[in-house]
Amino acid sequence: MPDRASVIAALDAVRDPKSGQGLVAAGLAQGLTVTDDRAGFVMEVAPGDTALYAPVRDAAEAALKAIPGMARVSVVLTAETAPAPRPVRTASLSPQAVDQTRAKAPVPTDRPAHVRRVLAVASGKGGVGKSTVAVNLAAALAARGLSVGLLDADVYGPSLPTMLGMSGKPEYRDGMMQPHGVHGLKAMSVGLLTGANDAMVWRGPMASQALTQMLTQTRWGTEQQPLDILVVDLPPGTGDVQLTLIQKTPLDGAVIVTTPQEVALADARRAHALFVKVKVPTLGLIENMSGDVFGRGGGEAEAGGLDIPYLGDLPLDSAVREGGDAGVPLVVAAPDGYIAARFAGFAAALVEKLGLEGFQTQL
Repeated sequence: MPDRASVIAALDAVRDPKSGQGLVAAGLAQGLTVTDDRAGFVMEVAPGDTALYAPVRDAAEAALKAIPGMARVSVVLTAETAPAPRPVRTASLSPQAVDQTRAKAPVPTDRPAHVRRVLAVASGKGGVGKSTVAVNLAAALAARGLSVGLLDADVYGPSLPTMLGMSGKPEYRDGMMQPHGVHGLKAMSVGLLTGANDAMVWRGPMASQALTQMLTQTRWGTEQQPLDILVVDLPPGTGDVQLTLIQKTPLDGAVIVTTPQEVALADARRAHALFVKVKVPTLGLIENMSGDVFGRGGGEAEAGGLDIPYLGDLPLDSAVREGGDAGVPLVVAAPDGYIAARFAGFAAALVEKLGLEGFQTQL
């Protein structure tokens, strides 16, 4: 198996174009992780240098893959963040001054440039079909004539490349990544920045950096053609990635996906509790895989108990899975079918809640 010394030697053979040093010597291999047959790190550069360092990232990936026994490689290029404030010694400060030095709740910065609305699709539990719902919901919004972006924020298990049939790294223009255009959507996923079979061997800060890069360094829209809505497919749970998203951009609302059984509903409550704490409105709950296998009605009852809108249910349907595996969402593959009609209803409700009626094509 590759060892850390061989990984460092390979990376130091790739030169930093500014200092002329190897990547490790230049301090560009942040969070370098080497385990068994895989390696990964984040390359942080100045905001205006992403285009300069894109080929350096590619060279680093190639150098790591050339190491005998190396099977999986993850290199993420991202712009540097502002340094954390230096700690303040509080022993001699008054209680009022001490209170001023305590960490404050994250305050969202501006939304991505030229994006009108940001909608999070969340679940407390994995395996409830959240990504499938996010993809088809985005397609249903696009079918109404809206300009729609779809961000795969599940950095540990990106599924959008498969569900949308995407491949190939995004192009860089003027220091910004260009989202893939597919099925009428503008899509970005960490799965496009790494190999299809790469394991994301990242700690929380590295995952947060990857999300920040995709969120703020992707050209979602322009002044002439702004993006009407960015749908963000969150990973399950309430961890670093969710908090990073909330910190980096104001969310206009969230949709929670659950299945009818209690084990999923309990986690859906936790997801809603997170949005309540950070003052993000939950615009609705969708019960997925409703039917004989998982039961039905649990989502509607839960929405009533939480006092949030119930958007409706979706049956367990093999055609939905087949569309995801084929890279063509069922809303696109069968726009006149029952499932597409259900998603059209969800989209219509969300357009009204988000105030996007004036931007959609008249139907």
